[in-house]
Amino acid sequence: MKLLIIYLAVVNIAAFMLMGIDKRRAKRGAWRIPERTLFLPAILGGSLGAILGMQVFRHKTRHRQFTVGMPLILLVQLAVVGVLFFLYRAR
Repeated sequence: MKLLIIYLAVVNIAAFMLMGIDKRRAKRGAWRIPERTLFLPAILGGSLGAILGMQVFRHKTRHRQFTVGMPLILLVQLAVVGVLFFLYRAR
């Protein structure tokens, strides 16, 4: 359980930081982080960090792919955790 918490913390921090880095690069006109790379840590458990990064850095907040996709990923992850918790408690 402790290892899972550490993993989730790291992947959420990474997702948050990627949003900030990409926003800074966008402002400077520099090479951008591909959108699939921004989604990868979210899919791997960092959706909350990605959503927070979107809000804090005001990044990708006009793109439907992100404004719908990131919360949807979070909802799916919460549903999976809920089902696993329910199945584990049912034993």
